[in-house]
Amino acid sequence: MMSKLVKILITIALCALMVVAAGCGGDKKASPKADPNAPVKIGVTAGPHAEIMDNVKKLAEKDGLKVEVVEFSDFVSPNVALSQGELFANSMQHAPYLAATLKKEPKFELVEAFKTVNFPMAIYSAKYKKVEDIPEGAVIGIPNDPSNGARALLVLADKGFIELKDKNSVTATTADITKNPKKYKIQELDAASIPKAMPDMDIAVINANYALVAKLNPAKDSLLIERPDNPFLNIFVTTKANANDPRIAQLKKIYQSAENKKFIEEHFKGTITAGF
Repeated sequence: MMSKLVKILITIALCALMVVAAGCGGDKKASPKADPNAPVKIGVTAGPHAEIMDNVKKLAEKDGLKVEVVEFSDFVSPNVALSQGELFANSMQHAPYLAATLKKEPKFELVEAFKTVNFPMAIYSAKYKKVEDIPEGAVIGIPNDPSNGARALLVLADKGFIELKDKNSVTATTADITKNPKKYKIQELDAASIPKAMPDMDIAVINANYALVAKLNPAKDSLLIERPDNPFLNIFVTTKANANDPRIAQLKKIYQSAENKKFIEEHFKGTITAGF
């Protein structure tokens, strides 16, 4: 009798353990799945990127894809949010910026999905109307951050103002200037403040987004403009895990469609150009 009771108790105990682990005779609950009808969240910075993505959103809805545009006020947060799974992708940076980010944060595992637009950097002046009028020893304003500073130096080298150790280096600094025959004085300033400082310098190399704020059109108001095949084209970025998601291919098709290209051309009137 005692042996039979022990067996019963052991059976009950085992069943109790099975209930905890997997359910003893009960229904096994499936793990929650992502809602296939939920919109894909795309991170952007406020301004042109947001305006373009709003148009992509409209085109995507016609194509059966729901998009939620999430705006950020800085360039750091969109990559952090994407790496943490809060976004499906983002559209707010160029390739060198992504490379610099991944160098600092290799665990992010972010990848370029496709090319988007070009925000052409250009050379402006509040004093001179022609390049030939720029004097020897002129003061040239460029951004002081590594990415945009290097880009400005590449523009100056491409236009013949200076020579660099490597004319294709996206990490160039003033220390890489090998020739400066006209003894130009390079003044490094915060990129956003350069348009306001233009009266205090002879020429300035300004990012398109800050030029737009200052009501400067790179296609009309600049002395010289960056070549379109520059290495600073903006890109659509996602995670390695999302890279082969069919919605990425769908977004690429929509973003690079003739309809979206027409919107970019007409809306920005040459201040921002398609990079595809």
